[in-house]
Amino acid sequence: MSTLRLQGIELRRIAMPLVAPFRTSFGTEHARDVLLVRAVTAAAEGWGECVALTGPFYSPEYVDGAQAFIKRYLIPLLRRFDGHVFQLEPLFEPLKGHPMAKAAVQTAVLDAHLRAAGLPLGAFLGAVKDQVPAGVSVGIMDSVPALLEAVGGYLESGYLRIKLKIEPGWDVEPVRAVRERFGDEVLLQVDANTAYTLQDADRLARLDPFGLLLIEQPLPEDDIRGHARLAELIRTPICLDESIVSARAAADAIAMGACRIINIKPGRVGGYLEARRIHDVCAANGVAVWAGGMLETGLGRAANIALAALPGFTLPGDTSASDRYYAQDITDPFVLKDGHVPVPTGPGIGVEPLRDVLDAVTTETEWINFTSVS
Repeated sequence: MSTLRLQGIELRRIAMPLVAPFRTSFGTEHARDVLLVRAVTAAAEGWGECVALTGPFYSPEYVDGAQAFIKRYLIPLLRRFDGHVFQLEPLFEPLKGHPMAKAAVQTAVLDAHLRAAGLPLGAFLGAVKDQVPAGVSVGIMDSVPALLEAVGGYLESGYLRIKLKIEPGWDVEPVRAVRERFGDEVLLQVDANTAYTLQDADRLARLDPFGLLLIEQPLPEDDIRGHARLAELIRTPICLDESIVSARAAADAIAMGACRIINIKPGRVGGYLEARRIHDVCAANGVAVWAGGMLETGLGRAANIALAALPGFTLPGDTSASDRYYAQDITDPFVLKDGHVPVPTGPGIGVEPLRDVLDAVTTETEWINFTSVS
């Protein structure tokens, strides 16, 4: 891939209200405070979306901290960047942690380079599909009737898989209610977001009769041994999410028998290059993968869909249509058709922000010029 020198980086914050509150075991989101990174070269510009949330509840990263980290630590390194996108990872490696911030910058630079080369992100990563099956994530509700109404609406819209967020006290009964209302043919899985401990194994085993595709991240992210033990105690396949921070972590978890399925989130692992490595590790070990989501706008969603088009992604992911989360997206919306969303075919991530909409939701911008003396 040819090299392109950076002329500058724009950091842009936008406020994106959700169409409905999204509750998980670690909190409730009413709106997204999103940090966007725009990388500008003489030939093209690219976009990256930081998936860090407002506070450090899902992960140690949060949006204010990610912005500060990019400005204080990544920008000085980028001033020495030689223009070759594969040098970004070794350039950032001395800085520990902060994968979401690193992923946003890497994606923006990668997008700019691919746009200049006329190459779609999917083709660059090794995509083999022109559309991907779409699942939907359903947050914790105030009541079972509200949950059933929401699930029914998503099934009517054509979603191929339903994921229910669960926590202690909101697990067996909601799953039972969904199964009784909609039947065993619905592809159904649950996501605990680390809300349980190994002492809850008996309760989690009560989910076995419902024929779930998987239970996602039931135990704390650092408890790989606990997940391996839990896998011996329940029949439902365990999927790891928060625990998988790298290809090495994926290989270790697989070797320990801690999971049969892995959810790949590029922001959690430092970018799409590492996400592809995790895909390859899982494919080599016969472990299914699917693409997770972090309530992304159309910019982040486009890149996730491109990743989900790789051959190892055999389960529907959280690649929902834009209107699942936003009444007005900052790109042309992704629309569900026959349970699938299309893989972008344009260069780079394949979508452009709608400038009027983007400006309307922008809360602040900062331009860092690389052509001036540092």
